[in-house]
Amino acid sequence: MTSNTSDHAPGGTHPGEHGQHTGQMAEHDAHSERGGAHAGHGADHVTQFRRLFWINLIIAIPVVAFSSMFAMLVGYQLPDFPGAAFIAPALGTVMYVWGGRPFLTGAVAELRARTPGMMLLIALAITVAFLASWGASLGLLDHELEFWWELALLIVIMLLGHWIEMRSLAQTTSALDSLAALLPDEAERVEGDDVITVSPTDLRVDDVVIVRPGGSVPADGRIVDGSADMDESMVTGESRTVSRGVGDPVVAGTVATDSGLRVQITATGDDTTLAGIQRLVTEAQASSSRAQRLADRAAAWLFWFALGSAVITALVWSLLGNPDAAVVRTITVLVIACPHALGLAIPLVVSIATERAARGGVLIKDRLALESMRTIDAVLFDKTGTLTKGEPTITDVQTVGDVEPDTVLRLAAAAEADSEHPLAKAIVRAAQDRDLAVPRASGFHSSPAVGVTATVEGTKIRVGGPALLTEAAASEIPAADTWRDEGAIILHVMQNGAVIGGLRLADEIRPESREAVEALHALGVEVVMITGDADAVARTVAGELGIDRYFAGVRPEDKSAKVAELQHGGRKVAMVGDGVNDAPALAQADVGVAIGAGTDVAIASAGVILASSDPRSVVSVIELSRASYRKMQQNLWWAAGYNLLSVPLAAGVLAPIGFVLPMSVGAILMSLSTIVVALNAQLLRRLDLQPEASVRAVLNR
Repeated sequence: MTSNTSDHAPGGTHPGEHGQHTGQMAEHDAHSERGGAHAGHGADHVTQFRRLFWINLIIAIPVVAFSSMFAMLVGYQLPDFPGAAFIAPALGTVMYVWGGRPFLTGAVAELRARTPGMMLLIALAITVAFLASWGASLGLLDHELEFWWELALLIVIMLLGHWIEMRSLAQTTSALDSLAALLPDEAERVEGDDVITVSPTDLRVDDVVIVRPGGSVPADGRIVDGSADMDESMVTGESRTVSRGVGDPVVAGTVATDSGLRVQITATGDDTTLAGIQRLVTEAQASSSRAQRLADRAAAWLFWFALGSAVITALVWSLLGNPDAAVVRTITVLVIACPHALGLAIPLVVSIATERAARGGVLIKDRLALESMRTIDAVLFDKTGTLTKGEPTITDVQTVGDVEPDTVLRLAAAAEADSEHPLAKAIVRAAQDRDLAVPRASGFHSSPAVGVTATVEGTKIRVGGPALLTEAAASEIPAADTWRDEGAIILHVMQNGAVIGGLRLADEIRPESREAVEALHALGVEVVMITGDADAVARTVAGELGIDRYFAGVRPEDKSAKVAELQHGGRKVAMVGDGVNDAPALAQADVGVAIGAGTDVAIASAGVILASSDPRSVVSVIELSRASYRKMQQNLWWAAGYNLLSVPLAAGVLAPIGFVLPMSVGAILMSLSTIVVALNAQLLRRLDLQPEASVRAVLNR
């Protein structure tokens, strides 16, 4: 981080009043639509399928009870009253037309799009069962082909499977709903001496609004009056509140937990951070992926496999002189082969993964990025603002003689209290963190490239860099050489013309960075750091964190070349940066991960965006990617494997040894497959993606 503000001259060659130091810190689901199959899922679909399921379940009871074949199988006599024989056909027709309508319309859409798939197979199965049952009821076909009870069972179970799917998919969009719900219904706009209640949509840039204690910020803005602890968990995923005061930015939807604020609006509507997050989640859930495309192709292949199996089944059983068995076996094949579970296997997993990530402060902008993270074997971190806090911090205080370190820091903070320089703020902040009583200073004066001078407790205190020592003909403290070798910023403190101590300032390493590096190593991932800082600074940070390799003195425009260098060495690289100067490197990497506390969510170069600045979130993304891939594999094997094994059984390949898979059992097993896939995907919801939880899980293995 380079500063041009003039107050100090730190050790080395820092520019401006702080001079210049050799190690300066130079940088800081919506479900995929497929031809009528599952297009336009949402809350209305959940309501539709829930209503259809329960009503058709009620209708199915008399259909099954008055089905002659069911009565014969179970062993009871149907009631003998006028019209009893037509209760099952009449209500079965209602179920076919009404309960089967979603599948029939989906099949028509697939035919029009020339993309045969699961809906066409479902529609084909219930249509064949419907026609065969009417034929048997009217005496046109053998009475054994009366499938009213099986038709009712099939429709009810398919509706149940769809209801579970719709509900699961609707839950994956609850993150979007909860984000939208964070915005207040009303905003209080200040107009002169009056406060007017308006809708947040009526706010304009530069309007000033009042945010009361416990209230939500209606639009992105900057605090112009007051201070408060803000709940920013919706943006960062971090549960701890963040203190915000005058001049600090606040994000729409965040909550002032303890006191009121006046906020000047800087962005409204679609330009807000919240709107950007919503767009990213929506894009992620709508984006396609390799696994998704594989599942779609598999569903299409399964259609032709099922159709071919049905034709062969019909021909073989007919040639064997058993046309009734041919119809029964053909219908069973078509029922068993419905690739509904296969179609659900991938999109549900990815949608849930996207939603879980959003709740953990990880925004998956591109599903391909989520898939690729599991293969990453090298993570390249930008140093400043990612592994470090990106701001100077007092890391050591050395004294001369009998002076206490707290005394040196207290006097330096008093002299720096009126300065706006970043290094001055770091000194004052360090004194506050140590709860030191900082006395008042008078006669404050700053000298460009030298430092500051002030009278504190009746003594003359000066704080500055090498130019200050030269001017005062004073010597450095003994630790200065070591600090300089480490690339630190060095300031000396003088009292009445004598050096009483030195201050070491550096870009402070985030405490979470050590855990992140340790966890990545546990996952078998190489950790590499890249920075524009001098080699001494990079070497010190890399050594403290245990980083495997580092690139120092790299200009922003050259970072992408370093990514390519790692890739040419056979590495799958994830680049983690702030998304601004790192855009070319983020684009070059196999996966670009932007980190930036949720204020730069529209980064086109990154596939993954970490809403918080916690580098441990990278571990969360890798864990999510690997867990999602395992679920995809499990679901694909269950769905496709089930179909491939059950179709031959339904066709009757074991008939010579006396085993024929009944259609009823086939219908139950097929829908059970769908339910198992849906429930298996739901297990992803147990994954805790909070950064500390992810790291703990990895390190405890």
